[in-house]
Amino acid sequence: MKKIAIFASGSGSNAENIARHFAGSSLARVSLIVSDNSRAYVLERAASLGIASVVIPRREWREDAVTVMKVLNGYAPDYIVLAGFLSLVPPELTAAYAGRIINVHPALLPSYGGRGMYGENVHRAVVAAGEKESGITVHHVNDKYDDGAIIAQYRVAVTPDDTPETLAAKVHELEYRYFPQVIEDEIRKFFGAGNSEI
Repeated sequence: MKKIAIFASGSGSNAENIARHFAGSSLARVSLIVSDNSRAYVLERAASLGIASVVIPRREWREDAVTVMKVLNGYAPDYIVLAGFLSLVPPELTAAYAGRIINVHPALLPSYGGRGMYGENVHRAVVAAGEKESGITVHHVNDKYDDGAIIAQYRVAVTPDDTPETLAAKVHELEYRYFPQVIEDEIRKFFGAGNSEI
């Protein structure tokens, strides 16, 4: 049974969806929620789901990767999933977990990615640009924002009457529908499993 750690900074609806996806799995289980925000609602979700959680303040991600690595080493996850996580993952962590950290971004990378492009900021930019489609990108994580190799993309039409809020709802639906299965597929691929017995 592989252990998944989810990094999240906000509400945590994706984190909960992923945790529920794996709740009955013999492949993997969400064993840890990490947040850089002590007030994030994802921490309440973790408690209600019976999942361990830990807060590592944002400054620690910027200044002291030793703390981040110490926490992760204590829980020893096998795989890391970013789901609405706003801090930059330090290079020490991306090196230690090479090929085992993935993120979901709420746009079709390489467009609308990079520092400051998250959540409503992305959807506002997509609508303002008059794009005909948007979607989600699941990608590997390196030590730059939204820069890792793309694993999968799923698309949705942007209509003339879409607002950032309505587009966000469409994109969230894609995340809920596809992200857990992509995680499952990537874990199987990385650990070389053709079946659930890893």
